[in-house]
Amino acid sequence: MSKYRIRMNGKVYEMEIELVDENPQTISRPQIIPGTSYKTTDSVVQVINPSAELQIHFDDNTVKSPMPGSIIRVMAKAGEIVPKDTPILVLEAMKMENEICAPRDGRIKEVFVVEGQTVPGTAPLFEMEAEEGKLV
Repeated sequence: MSKYRIRMNGKVYEMEIELVDENPQTISRPQIIPGTSYKTTDSVVQVINPSAELQIHFDDNTVKSPMPGSIIRVMAKAGEIVPKDTPILVLEAMKMENEICAPRDGRIKEVFVVEGQTVPGTAPLFEMEAEEGKLV
């Protein structure tokens, strides 16, 4: 068991952490956050480099996951032109299905996730761009 002291928002917290499995297997899946790796022990997924998420700068065209969950359906693909509020994918979180829709009219530039993939909150899901001759 290891003891750690963490400072968050000016407050100091002490924690004891116990190593559960010395040989976790690396998960083989598309990277959710660039520069981040994941390991699993039983059904627990550990983020190995959590600071990588802080290094990403999202723009207004990238739609992020509003919560952690699993992608259960992807209904659009890169290159499709979609109107505002068109369902692009379905994210399951806490046994509820959440439709993630296009925030504006435009073209789907890229979809970053696949069906069955688990994503953390704020993970990029898809990117939109202006349709030719229109502003996004």
